[in-house]
Amino acid sequence: MILFSLICAHYRNLFIKPAKAAGPDLVMKKKTVKIILIVAGAIVLFVAGSGIYIYNFTQKSEKISGKQESVPLKSITLDIITKGSSDQSSWQGQNFDKKSSFTGIAKDWSKGLKKVWEVNYLCQGKQSATWSAPVVQGNVLVVPGRDDKNDLVFCLNAVTGELFWKGSYEARTNDNHGPGARATPFIDEERVYTYGRGGDLVCWNLMDGRVLWHNKAAGIGGTEPDWGYSSSPLVFGNKVLIQAGGKALAAAYDKITGELLWTSGNGPGGYAPLNVFVADSSLLLFSGEALSGLNMETGALNWTLPWVVDYMVNAATPLSQGNIVFVTSGYGKGSMAVSIENNKPAVLWQSKALEGQQTDPVIADGYVYGYSGNSSSNKGDLVCLRLSDGKVMWKTREAGMGTLAYADGFLVCLDVKGNLCLVEASPEKFKKTAEFKKAIPGVKHPAWTAPVIANGKLYLRYLQSIVCYDIDERNY
Repeated sequence: MILFSLICAHYRNLFIKPAKAAGPDLVMKKKTVKIILIVAGAIVLFVAGSGIYIYNFTQKSEKISGKQESVPLKSITLDIITKGSSDQSSWQGQNFDKKSSFTGIAKDWSKGLKKVWEVNYLCQGKQSATWSAPVVQGNVLVVPGRDDKNDLVFCLNAVTGELFWKGSYEARTNDNHGPGARATPFIDEERVYTYGRGGDLVCWNLMDGRVLWHNKAAGIGGTEPDWGYSSSPLVFGNKVLIQAGGKALAAAYDKITGELLWTSGNGPGGYAPLNVFVADSSLLLFSGEALSGLNMETGALNWTLPWVVDYMVNAATPLSQGNIVFVTSGYGKGSMAVSIENNKPAVLWQSKALEGQQTDPVIADGYVYGYSGNSSSNKGDLVCLRLSDGKVMWKTREAGMGTLAYADGFLVCLDVKGNLCLVEASPEKFKKTAEFKKAIPGVKHPAWTAPVIANGKLYLRYLQSIVCYDIDERNY
């Protein structure tokens, strides 16, 4: 409002003169001043409001609201680590395709879904927003959290929600959209790997939460992106791999010892998780400015294609089917399918029909299903494209805007308001089978964390909370 006051003072001095009588000229000047002040005030309010909106959307941490509990003082003992029939132990999924192998999904949601358990203590303090999705292997669930000074990691009983252990380390981070982790952990046998928003790569003993080793992206020349490290770690063979940016676009460590094996490339990092190009077991890197394929053993660059997006927000996981790699980005960029033969990329098609800003699509039976639009509002399109040529099979706004998970031929869609719907993954037409309003109650900010389906359970994370639902049709 300082600018508004200066404008007022300026125009008072310019137009209002001492006068004995209010003649026609003075009246006209006063009307002119009034109009100018009204217009100037509107401009100032618009600029101020726009500035506040931009600041809130890009820099401010979402404040924790709703039910927030203290971390339990007592935990239960984890005696054995099991494996399930349809674990989801990493962001990429068991087959690096973002799909759950669970079958037998419940299709009648007329009475909602059965809540199994809920916890509300993952974020401690009002400025501790954390977005990471949980990972599940058998009887364990691992999910990051945050308090005022520390990154937190929780290991829960995936069936009951009881706490097995809590780990922590001090981490100074920025707080735009919260100081907590964005990247999703990776469970590998009896170890779990986490990657904090400040670039802390930590290997934990899955049985008891002991830190086995701890490295920092900054230590290899990494440069944190504006909204924090978000690229989930990838375990492949004897390596754990990360996207670090700066002097180390990608880096590989020995997964047992934490020894640095190689770094590759330089430039701005993206937000997308690394993934495997299954056709030749090479590494897919979706950095801030390009899509690239790397040799998994050495980090050598096999091929690269420029893909520059506003704010360098390449955030969706690169996916592959056969010899085709698919990527998508928001901010008007769109999607691209690339054929890879003998390390030579050929662009098959590009389209703006699907613009995945920070939400991952899935590929099923030769078709791409994904959300398109701005992830901060609930107005977007759910789109089905044909992978071979990019043809739009259908699109709809009946599923809101959000994130999705795939299982058993269906898409479980979670909109940013916390509502669920079940959509058949069919290219013929949009087929909504069921819906469940307010599956996450009390949503104040966009519910950005993707749903996770594992072993007959559906896990929904929203800031400090996880709610677990039974999604196995045999239990209904």
